[in-house]
Amino acid sequence: MTRVSRPRRRTRPRALLLSAAVVAVLAAGCATPQPLTPTVSGDYSETPLTSGAELLLPTGGDVPEEPPAPDSCGALASLRPAAPDVRAPGSSLAEITARGRLIVGIDQNTNLFSFRDPTTGMLMGFDVDVAGEVARDLFGDPSRVEFRLLTSGDRFDALANEDVDLVVKSTSITCERSERVAFSTVYFQAYQRLLVPKGSGISGPEDLAGKRVCTAGDTTSLDTVRRVQPEATIVAVPDWDDCLVVLQQRQADAASTDDSILAGLAAQDPNLEIVGPPLESEPYGIGVNKTNEDLVRFVNGTLDRMRADGTWTRLYDNWLTVLGPTAGPPAPTYRD
Repeated sequence: MTRVSRPRRRTRPRALLLSAAVVAVLAAGCATPQPLTPTVSGDYSETPLTSGAELLLPTGGDVPEEPPAPDSCGALASLRPAAPDVRAPGSSLAEITARGRLIVGIDQNTNLFSFRDPTTGMLMGFDVDVAGEVARDLFGDPSRVEFRLLTSGDRFDALANEDVDLVVKSTSITCERSERVAFSTVYFQAYQRLLVPKGSGISGPEDLAGKRVCTAGDTTSLDTVRRVQPEATIVAVPDWDDCLVVLQQRQADAASTDDSILAGLAAQDPNLEIVGPPLESEPYGIGVNKTNEDLVRFVNGTLDRMRADGTWTRLYDNWLTVLGPTAGPPAPTYRD
């Protein structure tokens, strides 16, 4: 049976956050949606920001350098699947097999990818099902997963400390991150864009000067907003569904992250729309501790199987058709 547990280390209080998120979702899903009044810059609601959020003022022209593309440093090339399945004594695969369950870091606040069913309370979504496919290949049972709830800021420490076996959390592969953790091959390709109230007049990053933009802390999305519009004020929040609350409470003019995540927010409020050109490419990979090469190879074997047998397409059709027709799963790149 799938388990859900909290991370051992807590970095932020969550009670107020979850309460606000639940209220926002219920308001969006159970009542007739009320049109959002486009936020006028400087005219923001005095409602306190969600717990753990902070305002980051404009950088005053100090623009972050554009990071190297992940394909330029080889970060998108992973380890080829092992054949046959090898679970040598003392290996990470042998330890997981003996434990009888896979421990996966995930969140519960990313609609379409990993969120709680409002009726059953069970975690569900594209990332949840991808983790289940790894468990299926390990144990013959996709439910033998223990999910540990992580924020964006927790995920890499959780891997380094071996609190989790994998992080399946819509995580973009970057050159800097690939020095800290190992990644699978790319299992989903997203692009960073903007989410705004309809009628806001915002159509791209040039319209964000002097305005507030919501994004999650400790993410590539925050760095990209800083780079493309240094005159914007950032509302940095712990989880992505906090941006939905911030927009609905008129505490920000826009939110910015991957279009896949923004689509999940927009699905909860018809008064919001995704606009503008792609700001950055965001290739998703499954994170693994760098010492566990056998596990990286095993995960890549699962992803190869999902591409070949139609599982990836079935999961896309089940969760992500709001993004439009798919061209199919990203092709794998290997370095060995």
